[in-house]
Amino acid sequence: MTTHAAERARASLRSLSVGDALGSQFFVPANRPAYEAQTLPPGPWQWTDDTEMAASIYVVLSTHGTIDQDALASSFAEHHDFDRGYGPSTGRLLRLVREGGDWRVLAKEPFDGLGSWGNGAAMRVAPLGAWFAGDPAEAARQAALSAEVTHPHPEGIAGAVAIAVAASLAPAAPRPGPFLDEILRHVPPGTVREGIAEARGLLPLGDPATAAAVLGNGRDVAAHDTVPLTLWAAARHLGAPEAAFWTTAAAGGDIDTTCAIVGGAPAAWLAETEPLPPWATTPAGTGPGTPR
Repeated sequence: MTTHAAERARASLRSLSVGDALGSQFFVPANRPAYEAQTLPPGPWQWTDDTEMAASIYVVLSTHGTIDQDALASSFAEHHDFDRGYGPSTGRLLRLVREGGDWRVLAKEPFDGLGSWGNGAAMRVAPLGAWFAGDPAEAARQAALSAEVTHPHPEGIAGAVAIAVAASLAPAAPRPGPFLDEILRHVPPGTVREGIAEARGLLPLGDPATAAAVLGNGRDVAAHDTVPLTLWAAARHLGAPEAAFWTTAAAGGDIDTTCAIVGGAPAAWLAETEPLPPWATTPAGTGPGTPR
């Protein structure tokens, strides 16, 4: 493990938690006026399953320096908190893993043996991309390993690969077009890749609602319905987290997930966000529940 990789991944995890927690507040009816005015709702803001699973990725990388799939499955299952908003398929999988089930078998049960193509693998993978900053090919390889544990469908994997590569490239602050072009180089053919190509063509467009009408906004909780929009928003606002957050949130849909992917960590927002789970804040390899 390198100190810089761990620091980058932790900063990404914290940013993800802010986007996740703040985005989740806009499902509360009382916060609708704040959403429409693009102002902050009252805190504290609680994060969801997006952050909880991303924390496991961070801990596994901190412990192993790579994605150990068995360790990741164990960490997902051990720290699974039903009240954090897990989808029913993932919740069932993690419960059965806790009971001794084999994730390799369980993960492939949905979609006639192909596994889930949901957005769950993409929503949690940004810290992995930050860990492998500047090495998009390795970020893509590791992202695929992380996705296979719960979302082994080719589209579920493609979504995770796209977001990990984006997070690997983002620190260099590339221009929007080349940023998406480089992501496309690493994403395998399929619906997710087609959506990212559409997002590339929509970069001159500034209206989130129109972009969402073309690209999706996570309403279907699918990788191909989620990832293209988040990359469109991120590409247009690299280095401007507040603008990226509000652009993403304005598209509606699965706001906590899309905003978790895009992130957003101004200091004032961090102060209102629930702290990361204690097991993810202890030194690597020493905390309760840390994979070994």
